[in-house]
Amino acid sequence: MSMERVPMTIEGFKSLETELHRLKAEERPRIIQAIAEARAHGDLSENAEYHAAKEAQGFNEARVAELEDKINRAEVVDTSKLSGTSIKFGATVHLEDEDTGEKVKYKIVGDLEADVKAGKISISSPIARALIGKGQGDTAEVTTPKGARSYEVLKIEWK
Repeated sequence: MSMERVPMTIEGFKSLETELHRLKAEERPRIIQAIAEARAHGDLSENAEYHAAKEAQGFNEARVAELEDKINRAEVVDTSKLSGTSIKFGATVHLEDEDTGEKVKYKIVGDLEADVKAGKISISSPIARALIGKGQGDTAEVTTPKGARSYEVLKIEWK
C-alpha cells in the first residue's frame, strides 16, 4: 500500500512539528500526572477526575497519531526556491475582485495547513484551482457558494 504524499510548506510542516512536540513533551506528562493523582483518590468507578483525565489522554493520543501521520505523509516544498510567472503551489497572489474592487492576498498551501483567516488557501480549494496557471493581469472565474466571482491577478510573489 503506497502512502499518499501531501504537499506542505516549510512553515506548515514546522507548525505540525511544534504542536506534536508540545503534545508529547507537555500535555502527555501533565495528563499522566492527573491520572496518577485521580487514582490516588481510590474507587475509580465513580471518580470523575480519573475519567476526565483518561478522556483527555485519549484525545491527546489521537491528536499525536494524527499529527505523526500528517508529518510522515508531508512532501515539504521550500516555496522560497520557487519562481515563475504563473500561479502554482506556494505562490502568494494579490487579487482584485472585479465586481467589488476588494483586494485580497492569498498564499496557496497544502490542504492540511489552509487557514483562510490567515490568508492561506488550500491547493484544492475552488479559488486556488481557478488561479493555477494564471499570470499577472489574467482573470480567474471562481464559482463560490455565493455565485460566480471574477478576480484579476494583480501580482504573484514567491516567499
